[in-house]
Amino acid sequence: MTDAAVLEDFAALLQAARTQPEPQRLLLVFARREIDHHATAAQRARFEAGEGGYLQPLLCVDKLPAEIASFAALVAESEHTGKHWDVVFVGGLDGRGGIAPSADEAAQPLRFMINAINDGKIAQFAAFDRDGHALQFT
Repeated sequence: MTDAAVLEDFAALLQAARTQPEPQRLLLVFARREIDHHATAAQRARFEAGEGGYLQPLLCVDKLPAEIASFAALVAESEHTGKHWDVVFVGGLDGRGGIAPSADEAAQPLRFMINAINDGKIAQFAAFDRDGHALQFT
C-alpha cells in the first residue's frame, strides 16, 4: 500500500487501499494512552499535558476497504464495544490474483501487529487520532 508518511487522513488511506493493484484487507488495532501506575508526579503531569505514557492495544479487527464506509462509521462501530481508544493503527495485507486475503489469513498478522505495538515498534503502521487525522510519532 502507499507510504503512511504521505497520508493526511484516514480517508486518504481508504482511497489508497481501494485503488491498489491487488485487493487489500486492512488490519486495525485500536489503542488507548496509558501511564504506568508507578509513574512519578512529573511523569503524570506530562501525561495529563498529552505527552508520555504508552499505547495499550484494546481492540483489533480486519476489514476489506469496502466494509468501511468512512472513518466516522468506523468510530461509531468501535463505540459499540464500550472501550475508549485514542489511536488506531492500520496495516494492510495484499491479495493475490485479484482475491483479497481472508479474515483467517489476517489473524496472525493482527497478532504480530499487536505485539509490535506493545514493543513500541509502530513506525511501520499508519496511525490516526479519533478525528481521522494522521499521526506521526517522534
